[in-house]
Amino acid sequence: MSYKGKFRPKSPEKYVGDPTNIIYRSLWELKLMRHFDQHSSVIKWGSEEVVIPYLSPMDNRMHRYFPDFIVQMKMTDGLINTIIIEVKPLAQTKEPNKNQPKSRKYIKEVYTWGVNQAKWKAAEEYCKDRKWQFKIMTEKEIGIK
Repeated sequence: MSYKGKFRPKSPEKYVGDPTNIIYRSLWELKLMRHFDQHSSVIKWGSEEVVIPYLSPMDNRMHRYFPDFIVQMKMTDGLINTIIIEVKPLAQTKEPNKNQPKSRKYIKEVYTWGVNQAKWKAAEEYCKDRKWQFKIMTEKEIGIK
């Protein structure tokens, strides 16, 4: 199975955006897309359909963050809940170990961590303003190793 490709929904009416151009970039994203498409509590969903501005700590400039998913779900109590979801490997959700050698790999990890923190902080504020939720999902929550 490919780790990236086009997803063809069985319920295209639920998709926010162009249902003929849904791209997945990991098996984790594909699994979530299938879940959103088929689960009865999901009213609408989209992939990289929301744009959140954020200030990068690396260049002190504004950038655009496209979270992986937006999902609108009907909860068991009847309320509608909107969730922005970012899919990341568990390792990228943890701060790099400061005691490791200062290699190129470490520097890249620190850079990625700094940018991700800025994106996630902006996403949390964006969601808070709209009474939405922001959630980071890893292979642990998705159920794929």
